[in-house]
Formats: sequence, structure tokens, C-alpha cells
Amino acid sequence: MSQGVNTSELAQMEAPSEAVNPEHGLPESFGEGFLGRLLFWIAVSFSTFQIITSFGIPLDQPFIAGLSLTHLFAVTMVAWAAWLIGLAVRRRSIVDGAMAWVAIAVAFGLVLWFGGSMPSQVVRTLHVGFLCLVAGAMIANHRSGSSSLRAVGWIVGVASFLVGLYHWLHYEELVVRAGDLTTLDLVVGIAALAILIYLVWRVMGPALPIVAGLFLSYCLFGDYLPAPLDHRGYSLEQVIEHMSFGTEGIYGTPTLVSATYIFLFILFGAFMEKAGVIDFFNDISMAVFGDKQGGPGKVCVASSALMGTVSGSGVANVVASGQFTIPLMKRFGFKSAFAGGVEATSSMGGQIMPPVMGAVAFIMAETIDVPYSKIVEAAIIPAILYFAACYLAVHLEAGKSNLRGLPKSELPNAWTEMKKKWFLLAPLGVLVYLLFAGYTPLFAGAVGLSLTVALILGTAIVAGFGTQALRIAFWIGLALVAAYSLASTVTLVVLVVAALSLWNAFTGRGRTTLQACVDAMADGARQALPVGLACAVVGIVIGTMTLTGLGTIVGTWMISIGKENIFAALVLTMIFSLILGMGIPTIPNYIITSSLAAPILLQLDVPLIVSHMFVFYFGIMADLTPPVALAAFAAAPMAKESGLKIGIQAMKIALPGFVIPYMAVYDPTLMLQPVPGLEGAGYWLAVVYIVVKASLAMVLWGVASVGYFLKPLAWWERIWAAVAAGLLVAAIPLTDEIGFVLSALFVGYHVWQTRRIAKPAVG
Repeated sequence: MSQGVNTSELAQMEAPSEAVNPEHGLPESFGEGFLGRLLFWIAVSFSTFQIITSFGIPLDQPFIAGLSLTHLFAVTMVAWAAWLIGLAVRRRSIVDGAMAWVAIAVAFGLVLWFGGSMPSQVVRTLHVGFLCLVAGAMIANHRSGSSSLRAVGWIVGVASFLVGLYHWLHYEELVVRAGDLTTLDLVVGIAALAILIYLVWRVMGPALPIVAGLFLSYCLFGDYLPAPLDHRGYSLEQVIEHMSFGTEGIYGTPTLVSATYIFLFILFGAFMEKAGVIDFFNDISMAVFGDKQGGPGKVCVASSALMGTVSGSGVANVVASGQFTIPLMKRFGFKSAFAGGVEATSSMGGQIMPPVMGAVAFIMAETIDVPYSKIVEAAIIPAILYFAACYLAVHLEAGKSNLRGLPKSELPNAWTEMKKKWFLLAPLGVLVYLLFAGYTPLFAGAVGLSLTVALILGTAIVAGFGTQALRIAFWIGLALVAAYSLASTVTLVVLVVAALSLWNAFTGRGRTTLQACVDAMADGARQALPVGLACAVVGIVIGTMTLTGLGTIVGTWMISIGKENIFAALVLTMIFSLILGMGIPTIPNYIITSSLAAPILLQLDVPLIVSHMFVFYFGIMADLTPPVALAAFAAAPMAKESGLKIGIQAMKIALPGFVIPYMAVYDPTLMLQPVPGLEGAGYWLAVVYIVVKASLAMVLWGVASVGYFLKPLAWWERIWAAVAAGLLVAAIPLTDEIGFVLSALFVGYHVWQTRRIAKPAVG
């Protein structure tokens, strides 16, 4: 099948008229006019603050001849102010420049208040304050029908930021009088909860605030419930102190992770996109898979898998790549619902695709206190199986509909693209190395982000060189300086980036590149909204668990079920996660379900990481499960098809995602977890066995679902394949043996039938 494909025109023709983020329904912009620019620079200030605190570099620490970053910052700000004054004297507009100056000054000033190294508690409160300020201003700029409503939105946002400033200003006093709130403390604590719940409702819908409200009500009124659900009773002051102060409520572990790992990796993804990595991945995917059977569908799977290595956001992947891949698949001949289902399924897999998995992976590592590299290790095989299942579904559907690949002449050349843009993979390669070398995700993310920015700035500088020799010399010099900086201190990495920025400031192309970097910082702050707000509000649920012991009550009930039948406990956990996921995003879904169910699964002898990954997987699957399938509905405008139909197709394609967690519970080697009594060669043979078994089951389920293998299947053949796959998954004696026999008979029979039918045609 051959069609000419103009991808840019096709994307523009079939993309939604207004680019909005389906996770919060707000446009991917900051608004028009002065308030739009003001919000833009607030977002930049937010990102600057997070970079300073995430890198963990004491600003007042001397590094050269007694000079510190504080001195460098002071000199820079004075020079910048002098330049702005000079522009004003020449009657040039400095409004935007002045807002930029204030934005950077505020970000650094907040940290310098504590001598250049800010306490974790204050970082968390200001993180939530910034999130709510940006959210309130976004609502005001985009959803306000009048100036008075716009003012209300800004006032709410500013009030929340003032809550963060209250903690910043009175940090030491709050520590001293912990547990003994003043009247003003109580007012600030209530305001923090009320504003957060209100903004999450406006941004993300009512489901999560209702869940949080129910848990908050349980804290206040649970003592009136009958046993065993009752507790001893807590006063308003006790609840507010627990939820709005300290590290058990809205400023708990999820907020800590959001303020460090998650925000840093969101910025990393934003800068990688500005560097052209996403386009590079699309080009490579087109070159490698475009000419294969069902080419555009396989391009979608491959590009989503590659994007998942740097993005980690499923719904964002749907929007980013779907505008190109879904129209291309439709034009190629795939049905609209199937095209949308492929995009939704493969994009959601980005959350389980190493090395940069979804935000949940970082929260999981922090919650269960294991290195992030161990989470990545556990996710590798399931991620490969997941994307292989998506690839297989496309292959079979294309075979069923006789959809061949695109002509080679219409596709880019993989070798050519690699030679031109191989260096774009350098930051990702360094990131992977650091993660598996034992460095913290925070350090690895900081280095990856720094190298990405250096790469963007360096590319702009090199473009101005006249000879190839100069370009090569520059890149070699930059690589050597970067390597030396990493070996000594991250402070020098920051100085290298600052030097490259200064160099770019004096060229036209360089200034455009600097503006692109600033845009990436603002985009990162906006993209962090749904993740950060969810992490903060779900702290209410965790706070309720720790305050009232609700988790113990639910755990006792589930353990009583699991002792009789662990499969029933797993199914209950899955159903709870899927139902919860219909209304709330993956992150709060994981946090709530893992708080209740994961400890119980652990007590039922399910390994620690496997128990949490089980919950994580079904949090992802919830975004593909109708009737409320967020990823499917995000793909609907681009596919021009019902979100429900897309969700049904996505569930069929993602079936292995529902099965793999169960297989891992009964055989942890699927997630490379240790098993008592298995070591050395015996352990790796067990790994190979479970991978082969899972792969065969995945193929059989795909064949049964699509109804095609080497030729279309009869209804009874589809049942045959499904039964064989089910037996391979079932953890019951002799089911493996029977499953392998049925599988071999099915494949043998189908091949024989295919050849028998084909013989007359050959003659």
C-alpha cells in the first residue's frame, strides 16, 4: 500500500483546534497581554527556584579564590539592572526585562534567606505555594469570563503562595512550637487545605478533592462510626497541625518527591524536546519501522517507547506524538478507534519505560526506600513485553487488513539521521550510566539537565563557526570541560552552562536559543501542575492513614481474605485501583492504593517491589479502562472517534499489561527479583523460562484478540488460543505443561492449514 504522506500538513489538518492539556483541560499557554507575561515569568521563577534547590549546591560555598555563587549572582544582577536602566534612559520598553529580573531575584532570594541551603520542609511548602500560584493564575487567565473573576483567581493563587511564604518566614518558630499552634497558624493551616482542594477541583475535576475530603472528614468525625471503623477522635487543631504542618500531610513524601525528582525530570523532558530529541525519535522510528507491515502503527509504538525513555508522562505522550501518528495511521488504512487505541496504549507505556519512568517510580523508590535503579531493573522485562504486545497487535491488525509498509523513498534514512543527530542521545546516555552506577536520581537528573542545556547552547554556538575543524575542536573542548566539572563538583557544571549562556547572549542566533531555554523552563513549570497538585492533595489521604490507623483496619480485612485466597486479594486490589483510577490520575491512585494494599500484599509474601509494581501497573491501566479512560479520551479529538471505542481497543491491545502483574506476583523472576533457593545459573534459567512463557502467552492473546495469525482465525481457533494463553498464566500445577502442548498444537495446526490453503494458488 503506497501513499504520499505530508506529515506536517496532515497533523495540522486533523489536530484539535485548540491545544489543551487533557490532564487539566487548560490551554498550553499562559494567556495574553500583561497578565500572560506575568504568569510566564512566575513560571520561570518557579523553575529557577526548583533547579537551585534540586541541585543542592550551597550558594554561599566558596569555590574559586573565596568567591561563591552568591557573589557571581550579585554581580550578574547588578549588571543586568544597569543594562535595564540604560534601556529605560534610551526610552526602550523594559517591562518584560524587569519582570524577568524580579523573577530570577525572587527565586535566588528565597534560597539566600537561608544562607544558600534551604531546609526540606520549606522547599516543600514553597513548591506547593508556587504550584497553587501558577494554577490560580492559569484559571484566572483562561477560564474567567470577567475581570472580577480574573482577580479572584489571582487572589487565590497569591494567597496560597503567601501560605508558603509564612512557612519560609517563620520556619524556626514553627519548629520550636511544633504541636502547639497559634491562632494565626490555625488560620494559615486551614487556608492551605481549603485553597489546595479548591484549586485541584478547578484544575483536575471533582474526583480527587472528593476523595481527599472524605478522608479529611474521617479524621474529624470518624469517632462517631461503628467499630471497627471508629477511632479515638481528633480535634480540629490536631488535624490541621498534622495535615498542614510537618511532613505527614500535604507536605509529605509525595510532595518531597514532586519538589525534587519529578520536577527535575519534567524539566529534563522539556529541554530534551527543545533540543529536538522528540523529532529525532520520530525520524528514527519512521526510518526503521515505516516500511514494515502496518508501518505507521509500528512507528507509533516505537516513537512512544522512545519518548517514554525521557518523558514518563502517558497522557502528555498521547498529545505530543498523537497529533502526528494518529492521522498518519488513519490515512494509511487503520480504523480510527484502533489508531487511537494504539497511541493511547503505547503512550501510557511511557510510565513503565526505563530509564525515566513515570513520576510514580520516583515516589515508589522514596516510599519503600530502595534505589531508583532497582525500580528500573524490575520494570525492564515487563516494559519490553508491554511494547512488544502493542507492536504485535499492530502487526496482526495490519495483516488482517492487508496494510503493507510505506515506500522507502518516502522515509528518512536511519543512518543519515544518526550521523546528523547522534549527539542528542549523549545526555540520556549519561543519565542511564549514572542511574545504574549507583548515583541518586537527583544527581543523575541534575547532570542530565545540565548536559542537555549545554548541548542546546553549544549547538547554537557551533552553528556560527565557519569550518568543520572549529566545530570539532569546540565539541571536544566542551566534552573535556564537562567531564572535568562532573569529576570535581556540580558547581563547575553550572558555571559551564552560565559561560555558554553568556556567549549566546552576544549573537542573534544565541539569543533565540536562550529564549527557547527560558520557554522550556516555563513549560516545565506548567507541565508540573497536574503531578504536583495531585502529590500535595493526596497527602491528605496519607496523613489520614498515619493519624487514624485506617490502613490497619483495611489491611486486617484484606489479610483475612488473602489468607484464604491470595488471588482474591489481588483481584480486589486490581478492582479498587481501576475504580479509583477512573476519577483520579495515576500518582494519587498509586499512593492511595499502595498505602492500603501494598503492605498487605507484602504480608502475604509478595516481594516488596512486586507488590508496589502491581498497584502501579493497574493505576496505569485505569487510564485505558472505560468508561473513564483519560488516555483514550485524550486521543479522541485527534482520532475523531468516540473515547469509549478507543478505550475498548486500548484494553484489547494492552491485555498483557493486565496479566503481567499477576504473573510477577506468582513468579517474581519476571521482575528480576530474588527468589529463595535460586541462585546463579539456576536463577537466570528461571528468568528465561518465565520470559518465554509470558511472551508465548502474549502472542496467543494477541492472536485471539485480533482474530488473525498467518490467516484469519475461526471463532473456535480464537478460543483455542485464548485457553492456551490462560493456562500458561495460571499458577496451578500442570497448567504450564498443558498450555505449552495446546500452544504447540495450535501453531502446528494453523501453519498446516495456511500451507494447505495456499497450495492450489501456487499451482
